[in-house]
Amino acid sequence: MNSERQHAVLSASSSDRWIHCPPSVRLSEGFKDEGSSYAAEGTCAHALAEFKLRKALGYPAEDPTESLDYYNEEMEEATEGYVAYVLEQVEDAKQTCADPVVLVEQRVNFSHWVKQGFGTADALIIADGTLRIIDLKYGLGVEVSAERNPQMACYSLGALELFDDIYDIDTVSMTIYQPRRQNISEWQISKKDLLAWANEVLKPTAELAWNGNGEFSCGPWCRFCKAKTICRKRAEENLKLAQYEFKLPPELSDAEIETILSQVDELVLWASDIKEYALQQALSGKKWHGFKLVEGRSVRKYTNETAVATAVENAGFDPYEQKLLSITAMQKFLGKNRFNELLSAYIEKPQGKPTLVPDSDKRPAMNTAKNDFMEVKDHE
Repeated sequence: MNSERQHAVLSASSSDRWIHCPPSVRLSEGFKDEGSSYAAEGTCAHALAEFKLRKALGYPAEDPTESLDYYNEEMEEATEGYVAYVLEQVEDAKQTCADPVVLVEQRVNFSHWVKQGFGTADALIIADGTLRIIDLKYGLGVEVSAERNPQMACYSLGALELFDDIYDIDTVSMTIYQPRRQNISEWQISKKDLLAWANEVLKPTAELAWNGNGEFSCGPWCRFCKAKTICRKRAEENLKLAQYEFKLPPELSDAEIETILSQVDELVLWASDIKEYALQQALSGKKWHGFKLVEGRSVRKYTNETAVATAVENAGFDPYEQKLLSITAMQKFLGKNRFNELLSAYIEKPQGKPTLVPDSDKRPAMNTAKNDFMEVKDHE
């Protein structure tokens, strides 16, 4: 699975980055792809979801559960929800088409627009002139939108190459199913508009990226760029905050504070990336002027907990403390239905800590004491 990550230079999964910043592709080539536990977890979730969906559709399938290093109850529930959603879409398609085509983990090739462009679509449903493409996102960190999503668009183009002549598709429906963020994002585009974007935007930008040309550009897409730590453009954009000379907020105008707020998260992330890069280089032998490697603080730990417990018990003491299970652990222990039956009256969810976020955040705005007072005044 996910072979595009290993082989495709211009992969669909990284298309949001190289469409915005074409030269980042060649700049990243000298960096080894280390992978991450998050990527490995996502691979496990996709393998489980593929098995469950194939089984539900009556296709041949082999249960991978025993070989999944990251399998847990959350993954079980998330993939069950994904399969249920896909099956709902299949049933919906049957309302207008007696026998919709359903494909799981379908290899697609969009190299007509992107050199060596290929990937794997999680689920495709073709019925009544509409191509439905559904992508499972198991990640928890970033909420993903289907609207104008270039990865989904690339997969859709590859699917059109395979099936358009056979099924006369005129509409493409894209869905991101992201269970751990309670996010189901859906978007539709006509085949005509999708092909226009592919020819006018995707193809010329992919050519720039392949050849290492184009302009560097910074934005949220930098987060997944392997060259982000050494990118001069990213450094320049973040260092623009130095124009404020880190004055105290009372010395700044509201407009200046709003500018800083819009950039500060990226600034913190960039600074963290630089520190990690410098540390890894130092561990490899590089000497940074004015800095040195030291051993960090460590915490004592038992080398053999069983032996410790036995020794304390033999001495006549109880080595264990009694502690109530956490809510998550208790729910897993009792099961969701029994947990709700026994404990729902004793569970509360306190108000979260106030956090300042961009207006684009989906959460409703809090009422402050001042807002409450103003509402009372308005009704007097």
